[in-house]
Amino acid sequence: MISKEDERLLALLKNNARISVSDLARELNLSRSTVQTRIARLEQTGVIKGYGVEYGEAYVSNLVSAHVSIKVRQKFTTKTNVELKKMHRISELYAISGEYDLIAVVQAQTTEQLSHLLDDIGNLDGVERTTSAVILETKFKR
Repeated sequence: MISKEDERLLALLKNNARISVSDLARELNLSRSTVQTRIARLEQTGVIKGYGVEYGEAYVSNLVSAHVSIKVRQKFTTKTNVELKKMHRISELYAISGEYDLIAVVQAQTTEQLSHLLDDIGNLDGVERTTSAVILETKFKR
């Protein structure tokens, strides 16, 4: 179980994964060693999987993003998921209910690059068909 203090720690790290342990301790009104111990425990128990890079608006605003609905033949589901995970331009992949099996969130630097990516997805073994929708504008994101 995660305590309220752990939740606050996670929120601070989610907001800024590069925040120093000293700043975390000050913000949480805990000792540095307590914060380090909590972080180590959260990492060991798998609550914190890793730390990454979040792209800035200056970079993201120049990308072409799309949602790609993907219908997969049932026997190829696992293989297709593995192949899609290898495509670094796919930032998210969701299993969904309905006519399609998956929705991929993709990002490319140009529409030409996006077109090639869509071809690559459509040509995977097991992919029956795809439908894509280019994201024109983000109204809000949480």
